[in-house]
Amino acid sequence: MLKFNKIAVLTGVALLGLAASGQTLAADIKERTLRFSFLNAKEHPQGLGAAKFAELIGKASGGKIQVKLFPSGMLGGDVQTVSALQGGTVDFTVLNAGLLASQSKEFVLFDLPFLFNSGKEADAIVDGPVGSKLLAKLNGKGLVGLGYWELGFRHVTNNVRPVVKMEDIAGLKLRVVQSPLYIEMFSALGANPVPMPFTELYTALETKAVDGQENPEATILGTKLNEVQKYLSLTGHTYNPQVLLVSQKLWSQLSADEKALIQKAARDATLYQRKVNRDATSQALTKLKATMKVNELSAAEKTRIRIKLQGVTKKFSADVGEPLMSELNSELAKLR
Repeated sequence: MLKFNKIAVLTGVALLGLAASGQTLAADIKERTLRFSFLNAKEHPQGLGAAKFAELIGKASGGKIQVKLFPSGMLGGDVQTVSALQGGTVDFTVLNAGLLASQSKEFVLFDLPFLFNSGKEADAIVDGPVGSKLLAKLNGKGLVGLGYWELGFRHVTNNVRPVVKMEDIAGLKLRVVQSPLYIEMFSALGANPVPMPFTELYTALETKAVDGQENPEATILGTKLNEVQKYLSLTGHTYNPQVLLVSQKLWSQLSADEKALIQKAARDATLYQRKVNRDATSQALTKLKATMKVNELSAAEKTRIRIKLQGVTKKFSADVGEPLMSELNSELAKLR
């Protein structure tokens, strides 16, 4: 009897040791190679976040699940990649949250102009009930939301003139995101918006098919848009959170253990990506100042633009719906 108890104790100690080392006994994890497609370069904070996500999954699965990265739009633009996730030919992507308005109109909330004052403020919203309610709206759309990353505040660049006042935007031929809100926003400001995939942007600027575009600092630098753009005006007109997505087709095939490790990797990679992006933003701005003419937009001019865009904001807020907009505004009021 004593011998049996010793064996039992030793076995218990061994089991505790395995648990403490982070290993899961008899975890249901299959060998898989998964595809992660995204628009920016692997050196961009989006790419660094994807690499961290892949690393965490590989480690947590004991090397059984490998995530292969496809940066720089190798597998297509955002619109094509979303379709590929729904079809099950691509497993993961990360893209601007507002683009998901094509799947559920409420996602247009994240493209409303001058919505957030800071990235930290946006974090509180996307990590709270509002963000969760929006991800839930992807149910039945072939997509599963794993969390929110950051692209950042968008700014106007062009080759014609610096944007110092609202009227300077008028007449500029600007590439914009393939979204009705962006088209109407810049049309309201007198620009000539040209929706096109991001993968076509550099060539369009190089050939002068468009005068300019709008993106965050790290994206401008990471895709070398500063090589073909002269002026950077810090308009900060829109803040882009991004959604990390997994294909519903893949998700439905995963075991509970596999889902849990992917969700944990997503949470950890999200914190990492946001920090990397915020560090990269300030570093990118410093580098851009060496190659572009950079100007701030005064608070008064931003207020003028905000007022000018009130009609656009009101129109697209209707797609979000009064209950969710009220909840959002209530949460923002608490934060401020």
